[in-house]
Amino acid sequence: MLTNAFVGKPDQPSDLELSTELGHSKALWDQLLIGLATEYDIGIHEWNCYSRKAGWALKVKRDQRTILYLSPSHGRFMASFALGDKAIRTARRSCLPKRVIKIIDEAKRFAEGTAVRIEVNRAEDIEVVKKLAKAKLEN
Repeated sequence: MLTNAFVGKPDQPSDLELSTELGHSKALWDQLLIGLATEYDIGIHEWNCYSRKAGWALKVKRDQRTILYLSPSHGRFMASFALGDKAIRTARRSCLPKRVIKIIDEAKRFAEGTAVRIEVNRAEDIEVVKKLAKAKLEN
């Protein structure tokens, strides 16, 4: 699992701090957020830090519904979902790569859903995250 770049930071990260930590992956971060907003109307962003040990994550929402979290790391980031059973079934039918199906199969299940985490460090990962976001929205 990736280490959050902002563990122990008392204040939410600035754009400059985020860019510095993400490096080349900042372009992927921006591309993902723009794609989610334009394709699925998922455009509300709120920084959250539930504990200094966990670090800061960007909560990405449509209206009041949280769709996913983005957690910045050094040179990459993690997209995290809590997917219900119907969303999992929809995701499996969406032609995801085998490595992602394996992640889903091995993910821990909680009352709020299956905790699916996708490391984003290349353009192909953005499409995976968007497919999972769509599955969550549809269910």
